[in-house]
Amino acid sequence: MSDSSRSRKRMTGAERREQLIQIGRTLFAEKGFDGTSVEEIAASAKVSKPVVYEHFGGKEGIYAVVIDREMQRLLSLVSQALVASHARVKLERAALALLQYIEESSEGFQILVRDSHAASGTGTFASLISDIAGQVEDVLADEFRERGYDPNLAPMYAQMLVGMTALTGQWWLEERRPRREEVAAHLVNLSWNGLTGLDPNPGLTAASRGLVLTPTTEPRTAARPNERELKEQEKARREHEKLREREVKEQEKARERELKELERARERELKEQEKVRREQEKARERELREQEKVRERELKELERAREREQRERDKQREREEREEQRSQEARARAKAAEDPADTEVDRVP
Repeated sequence: MSDSSRSRKRMTGAERREQLIQIGRTLFAEKGFDGTSVEEIAASAKVSKPVVYEHFGGKEGIYAVVIDREMQRLLSLVSQALVASHARVKLERAALALLQYIEESSEGFQILVRDSHAASGTGTFASLISDIAGQVEDVLADEFRERGYDPNLAPMYAQMLVGMTALTGQWWLEERRPRREEVAAHLVNLSWNGLTGLDPNPGLTAASRGLVLTPTTEPRTAARPNERELKEQEKARREHEKLREREVKEQEKARERELKELERARERELKEQEKVRREQEKARERELREQEKVRERELKELERAREREQRERDKQREREEREEQRSQEARARAKAAEDPADTEVDRVP
């Protein structure tokens, strides 16, 4: 058994599941959902296709988990950034959070910016941007009220800000220049000061410089969650439940398919074994018949040999008898020749 085989056997179910997720994540980032097949995922993991179906029900299940994880990671970073007290610091940290996510999770961002497949159940990148905009919207609404602007315009401005930042992030994903904090400073410069008030040498505030966020399992909300945030959390929770239900159903279907396939394979194996057994019996019967024929031929040959031997013995006895008779006659003639008087006397009546 090779080292790789022993390694695969030692892998637990949870480890195998995580391995398939990571492999799927890399392939989805490189080729997209439609360009990735279950065969590729299985081959990269050095497992059979039924293993993938057992854990996820197909590539759709893996894709859904990958999309959900990436969305949760990005949302958690942005949610942490928006906890700051000052509006500008919030914008700075939100921009830094997105750029940090792009820098640390390039594959995940590549997956998100593609059109999410309908099977994911978690929406497209546009819906993710809307979720982030929903959190930024509350920040802008508070600022608008303080400055005497109409807070009802906050949702539209939030979409503008987040959309601008997301598109810049897509561009920066390929360019990676300038560095993250410099890009964030220019983003905030445009969004905070506007084109007419651009700072020629923008920079981040001391509260945001050097900021590195740590993604959490679940996104954190502001200290005082509002009704919209609570609704969004409830919506996310329901989506998670639906996703888990779909995963369980797909896994159950995969198990059923695998069991049926195993049963069919077992039936085929039994049929093959029965066929082999019958062939072996026929071969054995042919062998026995051949052996019986050989024995019969040997017996016949032996019988013929015995008959020939008996005939030879009979002939030999006949020859010996004739020789003995001739010998006796020769002796008699010799004796007669030696004593003729006796012969004459014998002849007198």
